[in-house]
Amino acid sequence: MKKIYFTRHGETHWNVANKICGATDIGLTDKGHSQAEELGNLIREKLDKGEIVLDEIIASPLSRAYDTAKHIADMTGLPLRADERLREQNFGKYEGTPRDGEVFRMDKRNFVNSYEGGESMLRLAQRIYNLLDELAEDDKIYLLVAHNGIVRCVNSYFYDMTNEEYGNYGIRNCELKEYVFGK
Repeated sequence: MKKIYFTRHGETHWNVANKICGATDIGLTDKGHSQAEELGNLIREKLDKGEIVLDEIIASPLSRAYDTAKHIADMTGLPLRADERLREQNFGKYEGTPRDGEVFRMDKRNFVNSYEGGESMLRLAQRIYNLLDELAEDDKIYLLVAHNGIVRCVNSYFYDMTNEEYGNYGIRNCELKEYVFGK
């Protein structure tokens, strides 16, 4: 059974400030670096015990995700590369605004909306689905290190979701998720 793993980057300065990061390159806090190191230790332990198998880490090129992935790679010895397709969705006019804004929450359910200069959910899904289709074809098991908007899309690749479920879906910083192809 072909699997893939996903984690969201560690805590950022804008996560703390309750702001939408999107495609804006925001760095990790000290806590974010610690979260990444803790996840690296957890993954190394799981690898050592044979609880998981991983061949490679693929990360978003944005520093918050790449730095998280670098901590994990350093602690596990896994090869790491960046892939532009894992870059967080560009939320246009909403970047830097409150994450819990009601208008933004509702607009996330309009999959054709590009947020005045951003990227629509449909375009995001195209690049993420293309990447996942590509990764499903080889014999490697990957850890993807990216963003909340990306895991939302990854989750929709593996599970049916309503627009509301899609808009509300997210994971914690450095939470590890497992997905199985063909399930």
